[in-house]
Amino acid sequence: MSRLAQTEGLNEIQRDILTTVRDFVDKEILPVATELEHRDEYPSQIVEGLKELGVFGLMIPEEYGGLGESLLTYALCVEEIARGWMSVSGIINTHFIVAYMLKQHGTQEQRDYFLPKMAAGEIRGAFSMSEPALGSDVSSITSKGVRDGDDFLLTGQKMWLTNGGTSSLVAVLCRTDEGLSPEEAAAKPHRSMTTFLVEKEPGFGEVRPGLTIPGKIDKMGYKGVDTTEMIMDGLRVPADRVLGGATGRGFYQMMDGVEVGRVNVAARGCGVAQRAFELGVSYAQQRHTFGKPIAQHQAIQFKLAEMGTKVEAAHAMMVNAARKKDSGQRNDLEAGMAKYLASEYCKEVVEDAFRIHGGYGFSKEYEIERLYREAPMLLIGEGTAEIQKMIIGRRLLEEYHFQG
Repeated sequence: MSRLAQTEGLNEIQRDILTTVRDFVDKEILPVATELEHRDEYPSQIVEGLKELGVFGLMIPEEYGGLGESLLTYALCVEEIARGWMSVSGIINTHFIVAYMLKQHGTQEQRDYFLPKMAAGEIRGAFSMSEPALGSDVSSITSKGVRDGDDFLLTGQKMWLTNGGTSSLVAVLCRTDEGLSPEEAAAKPHRSMTTFLVEKEPGFGEVRPGLTIPGKIDKMGYKGVDTTEMIMDGLRVPADRVLGGATGRGFYQMMDGVEVGRVNVAARGCGVAQRAFELGVSYAQQRHTFGKPIAQHQAIQFKLAEMGTKVEAAHAMMVNAARKKDSGQRNDLEAGMAKYLASEYCKEVVEDAFRIHGGYGFSKEYEIERLYREAPMLLIGEGTAEIQKMIIGRRLLEEYHFQG
């Protein structure tokens, strides 16, 4: 393994897991990633391999058939997988967030039913908050769940659903307004939201009565993984598929999931940045100009120094955010900082590696071209950089409140 981005204090099991995942990335992902990405092809064989390794159950408790590992172990695995191909880490991330939300907030029946199948990768999870007209303004969602006897009828349109086609379970945030007056619902919109656990068949089109998953959204990068819309038109969901069994808690459940998801996105940024550094430092020693490798030119050494420092700093912040969550402490400040720094540094390291490649960086024959299109997604996924800075700023003001 490289000198950069090492993690102190891991136990033997964690080291063995990471070695296994890294070997899998080197042998099964890196050799095929660029070809699959250019074809926008879902990596079915890679996903089957990750199922066999137990990655889909990495953080699911052992009593439900998972490995019961920490957020840190999971984040370090994501870092390795994103180093191979970021889209594969996206396939795992949404599944992980839904499993985490079930573990933390689900009823006992919900945990008993879903988690063993999720640990085995038989049920694959996705989650959905965003809508076409609102972006980061989650409190303004318009999708509604209306009680109808022992069921709810869901209506609305969701957007940017990662794994929308391949998933078989979607955690969907809708407005319910149960027990609130119109004035209360308007004044405190967060209290009027509910998370529904929607089971469906994988695929596209009408996947169950009242639920349509249109075809994949064509994207600049982050290909292979399917990103879709989700249209609900009188979708009937039993009341026992309200996450946690009670309405009005959905916003807080989703935010808890997103908080650990931000550590995941930071880990992805670290992984992509590591791969960009590897490509840049390798190419700089192979390419010759003016009679010597370009790595011997001071201008390139300066770039490599900056790139390596950013890789190391982002990794350290990501590890700190994961460890804070694992310790049971609130980590929204650390997760926001890690996600913000890692995504920004990832973009910069990828661009420097691209510059080191010169004209060849613009060729689809070289891997750095793929990374150059993938890095921007991290600037907006799980909350934009601007949202992260809002969260960080508010939390810092709480911590450093002026006592006048």
